[in-house]
Amino acid sequence: SILALQAKPCPVQMKDHPLPYNLFAGQKIARVEALCDGVFAIAMTLLVLDIRVPISDAIKTEHDLFESLHTITPTLVSYFTSFMTLGIFWTGHAAQYSRLEKSDRNLNWISIFFLMVVALLPFTTAFMNAHIHFRLSIGLYWLNIFLLGLLLFINLVYARKKDYISGDADEKYQFYRSVRNRIIIAQVLYAVGALLCFINIYLSIAVIICIQLNYALAIIPTKAAKR
Repeated sequence: SILALQAKPCPVQMKDHPLPYNLFAGQKIARVEALCDGVFAIAMTLLVLDIRVPISDAIKTEHDLFESLHTITPTLVSYFTSFMTLGIFWTGHAAQYSRLEKSDRNLNWISIFFLMVVALLPFTTAFMNAHIHFRLSIGLYWLNIFLLGLLLFINLVYARKKDYISGDADEKYQFYRSVRNRIIIAQVLYAVGALLCFINIYLSIAVIICIQLNYALAIIPTKAAKR
């Protein structure tokens, strides 16, 4: 009986203090990516709801119908611009997460705040449509783009600080520098485009569209792409 008592395993000693919640929360990168895809899809869909089919008793001929399309031209332009904006920032967010090998609760919340600003874009787009002749509408739209870029930049800096980016030291730095420069240059260009509204509102919108096209289609290749 003495030997039996000696062979009996001792109960596991439980720690007095539980592990911090942050060690468990926000570990699944795929969950953030899925949420991001869903929010972007909804925001892109909401943009088209602002486009109204022109209906009027005055439309009697093909020419009248064609002329009625002019009334929704600003809405179509804003829809195109905002859809491009969402596509660019979805690609930017996806590019960062494609190189992340770890995540945590803080990084999750950075993405959640990023998506909160994404969800605002249909509103700022509709506001710009309704008040296209006012500089404030352009300023509010630019502020939306600025906050998207800022949160994407914070996401990048935090991931680098916590060493969540995959690859060796040189690959990590090259990735960080490339994404950082892209965000900063884009935000400077957007700011210039927005400031042009003090000269001409339509010039400002045209410049912003050109910036969108360049970042979406890589019309002006980077030095790395040329090499």
